[in-house]
Amino acid sequence: MSVLEANFQADIDAVNGIEAVQSILEVVTRTTGMGFSAVARVTPDRWITCAVRDEVDFGLKPGDELVIETTICHEIRQNHQPVVIDHVAADEVYANHHTPAMYGLQSYISVPIMLKDGRFFGTLCAIDPKPAKINNPETIGMFKLFADLIAFYLDAAEQVARSQARLREEQETAELREQFIAILGHDLRNPVAAISNVAQLLLRMPLEDRVKRLATIAQDSTYRIKGLIDNILDFASGRLGGGISLSRKNSEPVEDILNHVIAELRLIWPERVIEAKFNITEAVNCDGTRIAQLFSNLLSNALTHGQKGTQVNVDVFSDGEDFKLCVTNSGKKIPDIAMEHLFKPFARGSVAPGQQGLGLGLFISAEIARAHGGTIEVSSSDVKTCFTLQMPVKYGLV
Repeated sequence: MSVLEANFQADIDAVNGIEAVQSILEVVTRTTGMGFSAVARVTPDRWITCAVRDEVDFGLKPGDELVIETTICHEIRQNHQPVVIDHVAADEVYANHHTPAMYGLQSYISVPIMLKDGRFFGTLCAIDPKPAKINNPETIGMFKLFADLIAFYLDAAEQVARSQARLREEQETAELREQFIAILGHDLRNPVAAISNVAQLLLRMPLEDRVKRLATIAQDSTYRIKGLIDNILDFASGRLGGGISLSRKNSEPVEDILNHVIAELRLIWPERVIEAKFNITEAVNCDGTRIAQLFSNLLSNALTHGQKGTQVNVDVFSDGEDFKLCVTNSGKKIPDIAMEHLFKPFARGSVAPGQQGLGLGLFISAEIARAHGGTIEVSSSDVKTCFTLQMPVKYGLV
């Protein structure tokens, strides 16, 4: 099947996909008393039947074709005006026209089907070998109404088809992009780990102050890069359908895990004070690595956006039911409009130079909390901002 034939078949399918078409053709034949009615697709060089009602054995069925020059629809395509003939033999214009003579017609009506963008699709027509009283405002109005209705459905179907094609294309593009991100993030882990190991080895050696500072910068940078890679991979995994994966343990050493994160960030922010208070009376069922990732995102966020020279407070609590982790920093209130988008991917709000990021940290943190059956809430005032993780201490509790 050629591309042109495929396009015509799509037009035939589109017309027959309109449930009302057969009802329209039935109303047309019964109202006018004419035995044949059809919806035709008409182009400069083709006339093809899309839908038909034939009670006079004219012989056409959907997909059949007439030579375009032998039809009156060829003229309608050119001037976009209806043609209505009560009695061919008595009509001054069409009495000697080749089309009625060729097909044995005495009554004929055809109205153009115009799409919303002005394109001519074809015609709604009816014919009969006997005369019929159709050249009146009521019949012509009915045909125009039905032609407009068919055009409306065709426009709607075309719009749906375009939207579906666009959606498929966007989905394919998004999947390729996310697969690329996942592969890239995975391949970046090894060189980043190698740089981190070299930096750690250098810091264990007796070095000049300048070299030690450079090694410290390299170590701090790899820590940030690793966090970005983890967030990218988690985001790509979530979007590709895998979601945030967990490896739970019944009694994770949560306090040790969180203290390790605090120690790492104190190295990166030596000028800032991080005050931590723990009151863990119940073992927590969780994925310690994921909780560390979540906490690192929250604490880094507090250190980045909190007021310089002020303390960041970490309060950790657990009882028989809940585990709570609160990270509080001093500083300006988060604007209401930013609060609405904090936990959405790539939402960064207003950031100062040097504070830019991908805007995935809070989104990933919220997803980790959700995977644990918990939530992250935020409160912000002119004095302080507090992010609070709350989740059940036992697996399956909500």
